[in-house]
Amino acid sequence: MPVSADQAEVIGLQVLGWLAAKDELLTVFMGASGSSVDDFKERAQDPEFLGAVLDFILMDDSWVIEFCDGQGMEYTKLAEARMALPGGAQPHWT
Repeated sequence: MPVSADQAEVIGLQVLGWLAAKDELLTVFMGASGSSVDDFKERAQDPEFLGAVLDFILMDDSWVIEFCDGQGMEYTKLAEARMALPGGAQPHWT
């Protein structure tokens, strides 16, 4: 069953909280995205920002595994959640 937009936002918020607790990784995310601590507070409910957070964690399998193992979540759920948020649709080249 596909992840709904609401479920995707919840997963994005879970990832955001996980990321916020990882000081070193949070610094990497902020540097890569140009985000600030204020962005975390102000945009936590923004589906586009949550999509960016999911894009970031999906860059490294070890981050996906660490997060999902800690949550008891299937590894594929993060990619499914990303697809349900703005900008996450898979491109169709045909």
